[in-house]
Amino acid sequence: MERGGLLIPPRLARSAVSSGWGAFLQQLPGFVAEAGDLFGVDVMAPFLPGGTTSFVAPVRTEGGGEAVLKITWPHPEAADEAKGLSCWAGEGAVLLQGEARLEGGWLLLIERCRPGRELGERPEEEQDAVLAGLLRRLWSAPTAGHFFRPLSEMCDRWADEYERRPAPAGARLDAGLAREGIALLRHLPRQERETVLLATDLHAGNVLSAGREPWLMIDPKPYLGDPAYDLTQHLFNCLPRLLAAPAPTIGRLSSLAGVDPARVRLWCFARAVEASPQWAGMAELARLLSPSVS
Repeated sequence: MERGGLLIPPRLARSAVSSGWGAFLQQLPGFVAEAGDLFGVDVMAPFLPGGTTSFVAPVRTEGGGEAVLKITWPHPEAADEAKGLSCWAGEGAVLLQGEARLEGGWLLLIERCRPGRELGERPEEEQDAVLAGLLRRLWSAPTAGHFFRPLSEMCDRWADEYERRPAPAGARLDAGLAREGIALLRHLPRQERETVLLATDLHAGNVLSAGREPWLMIDPKPYLGDPAYDLTQHLFNCLPRLLAAPAPTIGRLSSLAGVDPARVRLWCFARAVEASPQWAGMAELARLLSPSVS
């Protein structure tokens, strides 16, 4: 798909239309031109297949260096990405090189990872070790003087959306188990024993091989909250292994990351309930991880 001579990745085009952000596609050529002026870069063809909420493309800087331009339509999960990258300052994450907020689009200029292979291409046990090591570093980021939203804000929004959604015919979960999971989703972030800066969407697809460090995180969605939460997305991306052996799988990753496996299990249960209407396998996972199952 093209707009004003600009190639738009099909995945982004479909997602923008289905999410009610068709206007973002119309504005993209203007955003790219403005980014070139603001950051002094030449924008090349976007990465394919691309993401679902952002236009991402390599750029060449005035000095002949490389970077990546990311243009996102405004949405809650992306609101603090630039601020989080600034706090991490390259410690386990890509470096932020510039940012701008325009009406209808948020622009980021970030470090380019070379060779840029996804961690997801590596065996899952290797992924565990790399991700746990990154998380330990990310959680140590100093946040004094910076305001980040609490994890409870995101969990409450998800819980509200789940409760507003009509129960589908042949619901996958027992109503009592569903209520338990959604109540826990609201409760867990309010009984945090430790509060750190979370990535919240760290999985092997959001970690790339690089030259400055072996692996770097991209695409964080920062919130302040319980470090045990940050293991959930990677575990869900290893769903067959998690379903086959939930306790050992959670236990291994929790040990590598230095967090309480019992708390990780509770987070996985609550999130599995919330995700069960849209994500195949999550209802089964919720039943396996229910606190009533020993």
